[in-house]
Amino acid sequence: MTFDPNAFATGALAFLLAFLAAGGFTLIFKAAYRWITPHDEGALIRAGNPAAAVALGGALIGYVIPLASALANTHSLPEFVAWALLAGVIQIATFWLVRRIALPDVSARIERGEVSTALYLMFISITVGILNAACMTA
Repeated sequence: MTFDPNAFATGALAFLLAFLAAGGFTLIFKAAYRWITPHDEGALIRAGNPAAAVALGGALIGYVIPLASALANTHSLPEFVAWALLAGVIQIATFWLVRRIALPDVSARIERGEVSTALYLMFISITVGILNAACMTA
């Protein structure tokens, strides 16, 4: 097997574009998620609140799992963008449903540093992300 610099350059460019697009969407999702939550994750994390870090980290993992699936299964940037947006909407809707149905005081609990609540939210976010990713391949 020989090294083909032209094939590498083409593949490296595709990698870079995909990585930048996925990274950009992850930052956009993080900003949107922080905007919709009633608590200020950034301030709580800076203050040393582990519950805020766990909950936000879980939401990010729950988002990037389907984002990775979209990268692996799409063949165009517009198609990837559509799946990335859908994955974000589903994760935000997941938080909204938890807040409305399962734990109406989820934000207050996270503000108080209740790690058990944050872990519950994290596992829900990751579970939804895995299901979301699996459905993208169907």
